[in-house]
Amino acid sequence: MTSTPVRRRFTILHSNDMHGDFLAEMRGQEGTLVGGLSLLSGYINQVRREEENVIYVISGDMVQGSLIDSEYRGVSTMEIMNYLAPDVVTLGNHEFDYGLPHMLFLEKMANFPIVNANLYIRKYNKRLMRPYHIINMAGFDILFIGIITEDVLGHIAVDRELGTLISLEDASREVGAICNAYRNEDIDLTILLTHIGFESDKKLAAMLDPEWGVDMIIGGHSHTVLEQPALVNDVLIAQAGTGTDQVGRFDIVVDDDTNSIVEWRWQLVPVTSEQMEPDHGLREFIASFQDTVERKYSTVLCKLGREHTHPNRTVETELGNLLADAIAQTCDADVALVGSGSIRKERMGPLVTLGDLRAVFPYDDAAIRCVVSGATLRKAFASFMRPGNRTGEGECYQVNGKVRATYDNGSQRLLELTVDGQPVADDRPYRIILQRFHLENAHRGLGLTGEDLGTPKVVSTSSRDLLEEWLRAHQNVSRRVEGRLMYLSS
Repeated sequence: MTSTPVRRRFTILHSNDMHGDFLAEMRGQEGTLVGGLSLLSGYINQVRREEENVIYVISGDMVQGSLIDSEYRGVSTMEIMNYLAPDVVTLGNHEFDYGLPHMLFLEKMANFPIVNANLYIRKYNKRLMRPYHIINMAGFDILFIGIITEDVLGHIAVDRELGTLISLEDASREVGAICNAYRNEDIDLTILLTHIGFESDKKLAAMLDPEWGVDMIIGGHSHTVLEQPALVNDVLIAQAGTGTDQVGRFDIVVDDDTNSIVEWRWQLVPVTSEQMEPDHGLREFIASFQDTVERKYSTVLCKLGREHTHPNRTVETELGNLLADAIAQTCDADVALVGSGSIRKERMGPLVTLGDLRAVFPYDDAAIRCVVSGATLRKAFASFMRPGNRTGEGECYQVNGKVRATYDNGSQRLLELTVDGQPVADDRPYRIILQRFHLENAHRGLGLTGEDLGTPKVVSTSSRDLLEEWLRAHQNVSRRVEGRLMYLSS
């Protein structure tokens, strides 16, 4: 006599790269509110009322990117996340922005499990975090494993006691070890929460042994917006863009006999006031932080000639040009390389308050000058302008107005690089400015070694202070996209 297979319906809601995007924004003539944790929480509450088995997960980068977060060094974010109450979360690279000890403090604040399987204390070869979390729901066991790779975790370069698995192959083996260890627990559904980028998620899925039983990867880091999940090696792969303007939703049916997903539907749900009611309690809780921050940072720094935008971190932008010029001029540099990911908002101006600058450029990192050869400079531009770095997972840069660089996507070659209108000479020295983070990770972001960079000199302990002073002294300035970084298709 054969038993009837047991099947259960689950709804899995997922966010990633929220970056302190706590507040709704007004959009359109009708005054529709879009995004913000109050509306997101309202939607999660609604789904929990309507559906029987609901799980909400976050795939990294809860912190950094908002004034509220940076003012309280992530403490406000964790308090707000405790109110939001996700079921399980994994670490992103920005959880380390305030340092490893502070990240561990924030982790202790969390009322929800934070999983990561591949961060180790080097000396003892011991995992730093809990590697997995099992949720038992409706009689089914659901295994969540957290993964991040060294490629996206640049900040551990300063934490010599902390290490991570270096490659996707290593991450795959780690997943296999955990899945094999808990196979006897009769795991019905296995989900990887990753923060490695969508393209890397697909590569990782292809490496997984089907016998390990991984059903789904819910990722982050590359801010990818999908029409539908990818399916690689029978593993569903999804991501939900960035911020809180949308949330991913899986509606699935899981078979207890085969421990597999037999039906699924996915959608990227817009978070708007037209479709969902806000969580008024959470809105008031966030407002308690917002009021303090607004009183402190409402001082006007300057008025720009017009609004400046930064819609895409992989190309030259108006706002990127403005900030790169400010740093280059203040530091008397030939070339300023400003990390595009350091610019956390898509627009600034025309009126700029101290709070606006802090929200746009939250990283209070040192500005460091290096004297490099022209050959080294060409090597750096060829590295960060290559197509493989512009997938949303690499480190791209904004440059100052003295620079013109032309790259051919077809041949994947740097065709031309000039400074002050003159071709860069291989044997001539050039003064370049980098943020400390990008200097310490220059081997990944720019393809440079310590020998290439010579003896670095700290010009300022705070790049943000440099920008603040420059903006105070420059009223009504503006910048356009003018061909500083050109990409040709041949």
